[in-house]
Amino acid sequence: MYVLIGGAGLVGLGLAQRLIDLGHTVAIVDVDPVACRYARERLGVMAFEGSAVNTEVLLEAGIRKADALAAVLRDDALNLAMVTLGKHYGVPYILVRMRHRDFAEPYRIAGATRVINAIDLAVSTMANAIEYPQVESMMHFEQGQIEVLKLAIPENCNVSGRSVAEIAQDPDFPSGSLIIGYQPHPYMDLAIPNGNTVLEPGSTVLIVTKPGSMHEMIDFIEGCRR
Repeated sequence: MYVLIGGAGLVGLGLAQRLIDLGHTVAIVDVDPVACRYARERLGVMAFEGSAVNTEVLLEAGIRKADALAAVLRDDALNLAMVTLGKHYGVPYILVRMRHRDFAEPYRIAGATRVINAIDLAVSTMANAIEYPQVESMMHFEQGQIEVLKLAIPENCNVSGRSVAEIAQDPDFPSGSLIIGYQPHPYMDLAIPNGNTVLEPGSTVLIVTKPGSMHEMIDFIEGCRR
């Protein structure tokens, strides 16, 4: 994919590096000549010095052929303008970082495919890390309506040695939840379990659940010790 990124700050450069590692072609637009030089010399991406809301600069950067656009500029108003231009030039997938919630609807009206509230995401992640230290990672989907938790199976928990099907049929297993991933060992690949998959002590599971069921799920996994 050809991905055009507006903004060569920490997020823009980090995103560019990740996309390059994944094999995509990346171009960055930023007004800072130092940031552009860094992007070219250190990351090996194309970098265009100028405003990411200037049509001439965007055309030079190849916005007409872009498969995706990421607006991660320092200001919501600038991001909104870039989203609008991306939509105008027919970019099929437009991602934008939102700083202020008031821009959520304008971004969608302008044509953003995906709006990410960076501040809310950071706050939620830190709050969850404090409240649920036993959760290795947590992802939020559909505006927080669904959570994906990564939990370790304690050595002395009675879910250890039980199959996924058996656990799912346990009356204490939170309703509306599903075990979707299983990692027997930290150095092994994550696999999709089936009903016969047995959870071993020290392994890790990925569980889809509802936000209101997080406490219940953690209690089920950790509070069922012999």
